[in-house]
Amino acid sequence: MSQLTEYQFPKGFWWGSAASGPQTEGRIENDGKGDSMWDYWYKEAPEKFFNQVGPEKTSQVYQKYQEDIQLMKATGHTTFRTSIQWSRLIPDGVGAVNPKAVAFYNDYIDDMIANGIEPFMNLYHFDMPMALQEKGGWLNRETVDAYVTFAKTCFELFGDRVKKWFTHNEPIVPVEAGYLYQFHYPLEINLKHAVQVGYHEMLASAKAIAAYHGMKLGGEIGIILNLTPSYPRDETNPADVKAAVIADAFFNRSFLDPSVKGEFPVELVELLKEIDHLPVYEEEDLVIIKENTVDLLGINYYQPRRVKAKETPIDHTNGPMPEDYFDTYEMPGRKMNPYRGWEIYEKGIYDILTNVRENYGNIRCYISENGMGVEGEERFINEKGEIEDDYRIDFVKDHLKYVHQAITEGANCQGYHMWTCMDNWSWNNAYKNRYGFISVNLAEDGKRTIKKSGHWFKQISSQNGFND
Repeated sequence: MSQLTEYQFPKGFWWGSAASGPQTEGRIENDGKGDSMWDYWYKEAPEKFFNQVGPEKTSQVYQKYQEDIQLMKATGHTTFRTSIQWSRLIPDGVGAVNPKAVAFYNDYIDDMIANGIEPFMNLYHFDMPMALQEKGGWLNRETVDAYVTFAKTCFELFGDRVKKWFTHNEPIVPVEAGYLYQFHYPLEINLKHAVQVGYHEMLASAKAIAAYHGMKLGGEIGIILNLTPSYPRDETNPADVKAAVIADAFFNRSFLDPSVKGEFPVELVELLKEIDHLPVYEEEDLVIIKENTVDLLGINYYQPRRVKAKETPIDHTNGPMPEDYFDTYEMPGRKMNPYRGWEIYEKGIYDILTNVRENYGNIRCYISENGMGVEGEERFINEKGEIEDDYRIDFVKDHLKYVHQAITEGANCQGYHMWTCMDNWSWNNAYKNRYGFISVNLAEDGKRTIKKSGHWFKQISSQNGFND
């Protein structure tokens, strides 16, 4: 019998990690996968990707999933989230299903379950099939219908075993990265397009939820949102507070409110109406969104957003932008992850869970991502060939203390997933920053080695908690 731990979590707490299909699976000859917009963009501009490592390499999970599941078991996973690649399952986005993809996902799911790991499956993780992107991607309303068909296909094929489904991971990212800030293809700066893309993602989510509930498969369906709390520079300054409210409406509540409450935030709707940027929509859409809210909320948390009233001149070069309404603020003395350029603020995870408890009906939720990307981890390899990533242990532990506090105060938080299981390919950054419990050596055919944090996580999972 182990002693009672200082930070004890509720019975059945979900311990594990998160990844995605496009960031882990890779491609091999004749696997039947169609191009996603990432495959296309890499072919067009490989120099945009760190060390020119493209999505065909990733972490070779397509071939190594059985080994990987044993490593998940060895690192204490009771649950694991990944995504089904739309362009793998339905290569052209619509039409014929790829039988090789069905066989792969069936084996992957079955092997997880056989090893006591519950699969959580997400449907969209930034990986638009290129055939649909050429017709406008999320800008095109036809993509909503194509997505719902894809979702139903997944439910029919795998829903007898997968009981935790998610419609989107971080739907704000295609909005920001693809249509506001040029991080991702199609590299636009166009708020009107960004709003339309976000709206279609939200409508697609609600329609997929309706389809899932209609199929009566006995599971749950939710959405995964990266919630980045907006903190005003000065809580006593009304202008700073207002700026934080607007930033929050743009980047958090734009998806959180319709997903959980079934309606868009009034502040955002009024602002978009003022600048004539409301999306094109049909009246019945709003009923569908209202009536098909999530069963479960995944919360990704990495960093806070610090906001102050607008002090710099508005840049009109590209038309209206969210930054017309606020400036970002660097808090003096902040703690930083120098590799990623992100502030580390552990209490943010508590503030999110408290907000969800107080303002969103205390919906069942879990931490679906939280993690620390570090460059050059090979510096920390010990004589056994393992990476001693004490900084990652400290990062996870310090966040888990706040998760524990929120649960003690009544937050309905069911689990914690770190990003990520094994080092994976991260969009333009490729393998620049490593996040995993398990290292991946690209020079040695993707050889896997559990890091110190992975062994530590096994202890936490086994004890369902930890001592400081």
